[in-house]
Amino acid sequence: MTLRTRTALVLLAIVSLGAVSMSYSQDKYRLKPGAKGKVCVNCHVAFKDKLKLPFLHTPVRKGECSDCHNPHTSSHGKLLAGDVKKICFSCHEGIVPEKAQSVHKVVVEGNCVKCHDPHAAKNKNNLLLSGNELCLGCHGRIAKQIAANRIKHSPVEKGCLNCHTPHASPDARALLKKDVPGICVACHKTDSPSFGKQHMGYPVAKSRCDSCHDPHGSESRGMFRGKGHQPVVNKMCAQCHLDSASPDALKTKKAGYELCRGCHNTMMNDAFGRNRMHWPVLDRNSCGNCHFPHASREDALLKGPQTALCGSCHKDTMEKQEKSLVKHAPVQEGSCTKCHRPHSSNNVFLMDNASTIDVCGACHDWQKHSTHPIGEKVIDKRNRNLGMDCESCHSNHGSEHKRFVHYDIKMDLCVQCHEQYRR
Repeated sequence: MTLRTRTALVLLAIVSLGAVSMSYSQDKYRLKPGAKGKVCVNCHVAFKDKLKLPFLHTPVRKGECSDCHNPHTSSHGKLLAGDVKKICFSCHEGIVPEKAQSVHKVVVEGNCVKCHDPHAAKNKNNLLLSGNELCLGCHGRIAKQIAANRIKHSPVEKGCLNCHTPHASPDARALLKKDVPGICVACHKTDSPSFGKQHMGYPVAKSRCDSCHDPHGSESRGMFRGKGHQPVVNKMCAQCHLDSASPDALKTKKAGYELCRGCHNTMMNDAFGRNRMHWPVLDRNSCGNCHFPHASREDALLKGPQTALCGSCHKDTMEKQEKSLVKHAPVQEGSCTKCHRPHSSNNVFLMDNASTIDVCGACHDWQKHSTHPIGEKVIDKRNRNLGMDCESCHSNHGSEHKRFVHYDIKMDLCVQCHEQYRR
């Protein structure tokens, strides 16, 4: 055999091995020809109806069940080939752009199946539901608002995706395709005479439209937010801002709480007359840390429901509440001001009353049931400097145990003090 022949045979063997290797990598489970997909459906008979739906996930359409599932064994549910929260990203890695300004919570959590069917669906992109029905299924608060609105916003009626991206936005908050006002001026022309007249001649074309208008609709003409600040409602912009003809017309006449003091003097004097101040009141942005200056759907022009607003700073408290199996109703309902004063107080934690017993007693008449002795004269055995009060046994925001107690009430709570009964 000549050297040339031997070389040719070696090359042929290498090519053959490569072909086998490539074939193996393409079919790592070495299924019989034509067996892909069909083998699985032989047992998963009910799945045949699924395959009749108009929109199939690409691996399903190709019969590549093993792209997502391991047919033999797995450490994950449904024999998935990878972590359920990451397996979709193994193919759809570009869903979230780098340095995205906002990302949909379900995407962050890897809960793709909350919106998509991983196999097949009646709707495009394998969506579980079509149009706004899918989005509003989770965003219930907005759904109720939209249903109750007298003045409807056309893009909202046509579909959430007119303004929002479903996965992540590279440029804006709240999954907006563009940030405000860019997304608004795409439809609303700011150079028309009527626009200037409606805004009292103030140059608001580059301002945040959502400081006055509700993008989802409203009860008021012009989609004005539910509850307006009186100077705004009465078109008295110059009460807070410089004259509309001024070069710096949108600038306020005074900064921080000094601007608000002009109307809210009594409340300000009352707040500053107490010993402990809530830091946002004294911060540079002052009242604007918690209140909208123009309009809001919330009472007192708050920027949002108390749970979300207070939770933006007090994250540890809200996380504890979320993890609690037994939740305190005022916290769950978002009524932080039932126990705390929002501006200032003479008491620790800005409590409404110096006595914890009196704060709790505003809702809980503890004298009507059998109680542990409490009060300043009843000393806490764990700390001789403290008297026994409600918080000696109960957690004020929530707990993993019944009745908001710190420890299991049957085994561990009482023996914290009464050690002689410890088993």
